[in-house]
Amino acid sequence: MVEVVSDTQLWRQMQQGDAAAFAALYRRHQAALYRYALLRTGSESAAADLVQEVFMGLMQNQYRFDPLLGSLQFFLFGVIRNLALKHDASQRRFGVPPIRSSGGDEEDEECEEVMCESPTPLQRLLHNEMAEDLRAAIASLSAHYRDVLILFEMEELTYLEIAEICQINVGTVRSRLSRARQALAERLQAWQGEHAKSA
Repeated sequence: MVEVVSDTQLWRQMQQGDAAAFAALYRRHQAALYRYALLRTGSESAAADLVQEVFMGLMQNQYRFDPLLGSLQFFLFGVIRNLALKHDASQRRFGVPPIRSSGGDEEDEECEEVMCESPTPLQRLLHNEMAEDLRAAIASLSAHYRDVLILFEMEELTYLEIAEICQINVGTVRSRLSRARQALAERLQAWQGEHAKSA
């Protein structure tokens, strides 16, 4: 039986200069952090930059993780959330419009295969448009709604875990999630209406 090394043990080993421990932490958490950052920023390059910044800061002990105060996973989500908020502020300051994802990644292709055994070109086009509209709808939400929606729906974290990451109470998580879902449903309903008219 293979013993799973905890995040805290790996973090301590990393602090002592163990490159393999750092690599193990990176492999363990990179995908979830990237997924969150991608949905949060709407940009593949920004998401990659944020994830790199998180791990470089962790390696250099820039963020001062304390294992007695909580799990490394939630700590990393909190750090990347704060970095995303800074990213939002810099985008607004320079008047940069939100970047929409290209929609051509491998995850979309896997989703297409799951949705339909052999999709027609029209089904592929509609699926890609819907995925793009979903990403755009998420990106159009206010940052505090976007955070709780992504963490709950995509990362499947609990209300308590999200409250810890976002530094808010559980009641606020619930209300923000409810409002985020409602806003998202309205935007997607508008998308369906537009496509019904054009059909």
